[in-house]
Amino acid sequence: MLTDRSAGVLLHPTSFDSLYGIGDLGPAAGRWIEWLQATGCKYWQVLPLGPTGYGDSPYQCFSSFAGNPMLISPEALAAEGWLDRAMLEPQPVGPIDFSELIGRKLELLDAAAAGFEPSDELATFFEEESHWLDDFALFMAIKEEQGGGPWISWPVPLRDRHEVALASARERLAGRVQAHMFRQYMFFRQWDGVRRHAAEAGIQIVGDLPIFVAHDSSDVWTHRHLFTVDDAGSLITMAGVPPDYFSPTGQLWGNPLYRWEEHEQQRYAWWIRRLRSTLRMTDVVRIDHFRAFADYWSIPAGAPTAETGEWLTGPGHSFFDTVGDQMGRLPIIAEDLGDLSPAVPALRDHYGLPGMKILQFAFDGDPENPFLPHLYPENCVVYTGTHDNETVQGWHRNASPAERQAAEAYVGGPDDFVWRMLATAWGSVAAWSVAPLQDFLGLGNEARMNTPGQPVGNWRWRYQPHHLSETLADRIRALNEATGR
Repeated sequence: MLTDRSAGVLLHPTSFDSLYGIGDLGPAAGRWIEWLQATGCKYWQVLPLGPTGYGDSPYQCFSSFAGNPMLISPEALAAEGWLDRAMLEPQPVGPIDFSELIGRKLELLDAAAAGFEPSDELATFFEEESHWLDDFALFMAIKEEQGGGPWISWPVPLRDRHEVALASARERLAGRVQAHMFRQYMFFRQWDGVRRHAAEAGIQIVGDLPIFVAHDSSDVWTHRHLFTVDDAGSLITMAGVPPDYFSPTGQLWGNPLYRWEEHEQQRYAWWIRRLRSTLRMTDVVRIDHFRAFADYWSIPAGAPTAETGEWLTGPGHSFFDTVGDQMGRLPIIAEDLGDLSPAVPALRDHYGLPGMKILQFAFDGDPENPFLPHLYPENCVVYTGTHDNETVQGWHRNASPAERQAAEAYVGGPDDFVWRMLATAWGSVAAWSVAPLQDFLGLGNEARMNTPGQPVGNWRWRYQPHHLSETLADRIRALNEATGR
């Protein structure tokens, strides 16, 4: 249950105006936090922070526990003395070019790793994170050796984790394993500094936990029995959603599903470790696709679209009761979007979890549309849009005439439409209101973060240095003060 009336901004760290090809956890993160503090917003929402795989999506990561090395700041490494400043090549701030970035960034990280010396802090990190770090570092080192191929294509002894093969790999790839472990140390050292800075500024960080994990991940490779894969590691069933307002053929995600009976027998130990890890990094966590705890769409492996599948029952109360017994009441936001069965809101409400409202979805002409602000419950978070939506400006341009007219009538007219939408969200009874930075900037779809169903070309947007102006901060603060946030 949300009890404070507050506001926040959605911005992934990759969108910072850092000077080395991608937003990172260096000086730009500090500037962002100080600017956000000036707006009077109390929450900063991010996307998943894990190491991204194919398509560069933060929702398809090589690990549920690791951090994304692309976010490591070269400037901070140089300040620590781990990197020669002569290696740094500042670049103009523009959209992220992942094809150019990744190789260049990994060269810098390897140079830093080559110069690190053992320390008590490093040894403590390795020990405390060993429950995932050892397997993840070995997974990444083998993946490099195998030309980046997915683990199901590796030689069988490595694919199936034969003890002798793993021991040989650890010895053969010891240097690469240590490099990957050191990358994680660098990431968490920098992220912890960012989080401390945010806390000192009175800002809490809202994280994002994808309910499913990537097939090509150390999680599935290491804990195959917990996922719907066969003895060779191939998918048996996979995750997605049937046709909805995002896609007429549904969304085919390709993640393995969970063998929930196995998790229950282990008292959800893997999940509890995952939640603890996420809440080590953030103050609140949004669970993406929360509905799968109640029921989930199971698609046969090899299906060409998500239209073919069946609804299966999730772990429901068993999961949340067990987690609650071990972790207490958790600060969770339930992403409860889509065409839901009655079991989903019943599960959400039983535990008093806030759901989500998307203002862009409100104007289809249905007077009972639950996304209309005058129908909101207090215990929810309203968003103008999310990372998967068009920007408000883009939506307004592309909406049908009927939707556009309904929206303009509701918010008070077409003039300064984006800020009218923001004021409508902020003025609602929803306990929290959140908007992407792109909407505060009034940007069009050139600044859209992700288009569902489009496998490449996403996650590239970054703001320019002039965007975080004092004038904009003052305007957002005035909106917060006017609406009691």
